[in-house]
Amino acid sequence: MDDHEIRYEDVRANGLSFNVASCGEGDRLALCLHGFPELSYSWRAQLPLLARLGYRAWAPDMRGYGGTDRPLSYHDYALELLVDDVAGLIEASGAREVVLIAHDWGAIIAWAYAMRPPRPIDRLIIMNVPHPGAARKTFSLRQLGRSWYVLFFQIPWLPEWVLTRNGAEAVGRAFRDMAVDKSRFPDEVLDVYRQAACKPGAAKAMVDYYRALVRGGGARRLGARPYPMIETPTLVVWGEEDAALGVELTHATGDFVKDLTIRTLPGVSHWVQQEAPETVNAMLEAWLTGRTVPEAAQISG
Repeated sequence: MDDHEIRYEDVRANGLSFNVASCGEGDRLALCLHGFPELSYSWRAQLPLLARLGYRAWAPDMRGYGGTDRPLSYHDYALELLVDDVAGLIEASGAREVVLIAHDWGAIIAWAYAMRPPRPIDRLIIMNVPHPGAARKTFSLRQLGRSWYVLFFQIPWLPEWVLTRNGAEAVGRAFRDMAVDKSRFPDEVLDVYRQAACKPGAAKAMVDYYRALVRGGGARRLGARPYPMIETPTLVVWGEEDAALGVELTHATGDFVKDLTIRTLPGVSHWVQQEAPETVNAMLEAWLTGRTVPEAAQISG
């Protein structure tokens, strides 16, 4: 089998069975965490690159998503349990070196992990979610308006119905409507996400991440203690045309991360690694191989 071919395996971690997209071999792990309403599939353009760079690249369907186990209560999606999932996956890999790569909800988990890592990581890559401390410093009424869906998701059963009606049409629209380059989200790509969202209990699990964060007190607990300085070398990659999260939320990140590199992508939406995989991959490759990370304008697509 080609080491750069994506395959799927079941990995047992933190008491759950995770469906993991895997590429490459060895004891250097690149663990890729997806967001809402995505899947491991959202890393399809990055996994072969990471394998070529010498990593065993894993992208799990996160707790409740896709082919991974789906606990029933929103309490089962507490941020602390999601962090423990990451630690469990790292432990299951047996890796001696770990780079944690995360987007959207995966990045919320990755920031929380990196602040107080249960198991060590060597590098951190974040895409389109701010450090919670930086977000608090720069939060505005405009950003509150952009985050309306977080409050909507606190309502019982209605969000699940909205997400799954007409074959999860709303899930497909979430990608294509927000994207700048809509050609990156043809029907065959959207169908992967729509079909996954229609699996029994999947939409509830996805929404329960937000319920646990707000109703379950995850956000309050995260901010209850001072944010420790993150010592892990960190790369932040951000699509500037994010309709949900403004790029200004990145501006105070250096107050919380000691070794920080930030690169923004003009004309690219929230779905940065799917919409601009060539540019994102060039940035990842440069940073992971110790070279200066190019600006987006220096990279030809």
